[in-house]
Amino acid sequence: MRTCAVMSSQKKINSWARRRTSQGSSSYQTRLSAWRVKEDLSDSKSISKRGQNNTVEDYEGADDQAEDALQIALRYFEKGPIKTSQSKEKHLKTVENVAWKNGLAPEGIDILLSVALSGKFGSAVNTRIFKCIIPVTLISEDSVVKAVSWLCAGKCSGSTKVLFYRWLVAMFDFIDHKEQINLLYGFFFASLQDDELCPYVCHLLYLLTKKENVKPFRVRKLLDLQAKMGMQPHLQALLSLYKFFVPTLISVSLPMRKKIYFKNSENLWKTALLALRSRNQGFPSEPLKLMLANVHPIKRNWNSHSIIPVLNSCNYSKESRKKRMNLSDYFSSNGSFPLEQLKSFPQLLQNIHCLELPSQMGAVLNSSLLLHYINCVRDESVLLRLYHWLSQTLQEECIWYKVNNYDHGKEFANFLDTILRAECFLQEGFYSCEAFLYKSLPLWDGICCRSQFLQLVSWIPFSSFSEVKPLLFDHLSRLFFTSSIFFKCSVLQCLKELLQNWLLWLSVDIHVKSVRNSPLETTLGGSMNSVSELIHYVGWLSTTAVRLESNHTFLLHFILDFYEKVCDIYINYNLPLVVVFPPGVFYPALLSLDSSILNQLCYIMDRYHKNLTAAKKNEFVHKTKSEFSFSSKTYQEFNQYLTAMVGCLWTSRPFQKGLSIDPEILGNASVAEYKKSLNLVHHPAFLSYTVSFLLQECPEERKVNMSSIRGKKWNWYLDYLFSEGLHGLKHFIRSSIHRSSVP
Repeated sequence: MRTCAVMSSQKKINSWARRRTSQGSSSYQTRLSAWRVKEDLSDSKSISKRGQNNTVEDYEGADDQAEDALQIALRYFEKGPIKTSQSKEKHLKTVENVAWKNGLAPEGIDILLSVALSGKFGSAVNTRIFKCIIPVTLISEDSVVKAVSWLCAGKCSGSTKVLFYRWLVAMFDFIDHKEQINLLYGFFFASLQDDELCPYVCHLLYLLTKKENVKPFRVRKLLDLQAKMGMQPHLQALLSLYKFFVPTLISVSLPMRKKIYFKNSENLWKTALLALRSRNQGFPSEPLKLMLANVHPIKRNWNSHSIIPVLNSCNYSKESRKKRMNLSDYFSSNGSFPLEQLKSFPQLLQNIHCLELPSQMGAVLNSSLLLHYINCVRDESVLLRLYHWLSQTLQEECIWYKVNNYDHGKEFANFLDTILRAECFLQEGFYSCEAFLYKSLPLWDGICCRSQFLQLVSWIPFSSFSEVKPLLFDHLSRLFFTSSIFFKCSVLQCLKELLQNWLLWLSVDIHVKSVRNSPLETTLGGSMNSVSELIHYVGWLSTTAVRLESNHTFLLHFILDFYEKVCDIYINYNLPLVVVFPPGVFYPALLSLDSSILNQLCYIMDRYHKNLTAAKKNEFVHKTKSEFSFSSKTYQEFNQYLTAMVGCLWTSRPFQKGLSIDPEILGNASVAEYKKSLNLVHHPAFLSYTVSFLLQECPEERKVNMSSIRGKKWNWYLDYLFSEGLHGLKHFIRSSIHRSSVP
């Protein structure tokens, strides 16, 4: 963007110099000529430094003509319609061509906004004008304020007003300041009365709202509109935001948080800005009309750095570095500290009270200092601006997933990595990334950007599992069952990290503030139900996967890793929840041929034992049956598993209850006395340890007598197993078995 803007500036200056020679001082008489004079002369020097003189000479004449034509066209629209329709169409096409190719400077945008909202032309012309109001850099806040004043004049049609609000939402992050616009909050709120404007005004208010904007009379008005229009998503969005800022003002219960409140309008501007960024980065792009007509996205050298804006504070522009700031500029800056000068953490601490975040919030993703600021200030309006930028970028500019275009997967993966680093830094998932997953996951093949996709899943913000399941987890399960074992393990690891993030959020949030103030869940019981449903979902996936992969050891490791997190929820996170694993996980692990699996299972059973004992003890201490008392079914399931483990590892009496084996199968396997043939010595997972132990006594023996391990020798054998690193087995035996009862 920088290179093209510089070239355009050079062409304007040369054009102005030639006209000045022929026309003299009369070129200063119009506003548009004055705009040409104000162009920064110093930018032209960079062209010669880059060795592009030949290119400039080739295209200078054509672009000068286009620039002249644009200024004539803007002057035509500013003066008003002329009877001949041919000149109107000619000037419209001129504005459209220049806007779609290079974008418009702030002065041009100011003129076109006034023309479109003043009612000088018909709705068809105004619509075309709005569609080509595309900024090359920023939009002046004064232009937006002036445009709103034209709305008050009431000279434009309803469809033009709708188009203006849609344009304002799409370009929100390109406006250089927001202070004066926020002062118009009351005017925008009054526009909610118009049924046609209401969805778009709600979207704008959602972006503008701060805590001081939430007033009782506005809450009453929103509730009246909801009673009149029904449960509209845009009204629910604004009410939910109001309730977040001031919970005491809204006593009515709102439905569970919806994932996407505002529909992505089919606007031309975002696609045009995408093509403009691509061209300004020096990458070739197809003509805009072709790009809009085709389903497939343009093929270009996708660069993640071109999507994330450059860090640039509102009050510290290029011009402010090149000229002295006058008195009015100083007072309008509110004494804010320029972000470009923020280089160290001590600087952040010294100026944290006077920092002004950039107009394009995506710039904070590449600044750890600004992420520190967001984490400390915890201003919800700041996060909302960031979510809005991410939502627009992921859902409208990164359209690769709609057509399975993976030509530039590496660059897109780098962009997702930047987002993930920010989420990890803030220890918080972004709702806009969640909405992106809901849209893209049904079309995902499980291969492109796999690591990034699964990490995004692990950072989904805590919410009702029943709400998330049809949008995300149902699609994920279909991929899970039809993919390789390595993909299954990756999904299990991702769900383990998701569970950990949810548990951390709950353990901090529930014990710091009242749950009723949370916009996500209304009760602690609801929160525990969501976590429990997630655990049961993983149990279902695991049970099916174990059958599909024939008890694969690699898969069992990842499944038990997940349950290592589950078994310690009560003690480690101080949350009233204990969920034991399903039989389809427990018994394959118990009968595994791998000693590390059995050792891991022993560790998990020991932790379950400690958590359930602590929960029972806590109930006795309080002597009151609370809402979160564990059901007897949980204790019964654990006791059944415990009995089976002790029978398999110690007493040689496994599966007395809960499991039956057809005697005919046992006869064919020649294991008729199976109930006495399974313990620490004879278990398949420990056979190698048994042989190794016996060979230590008699290294020359070719045959070993396993039945000789009893009495004192049994204890020696146990010590040998513990010395081999089977610490899970050691903890389980010490907590659940009395060693005096040696077989």
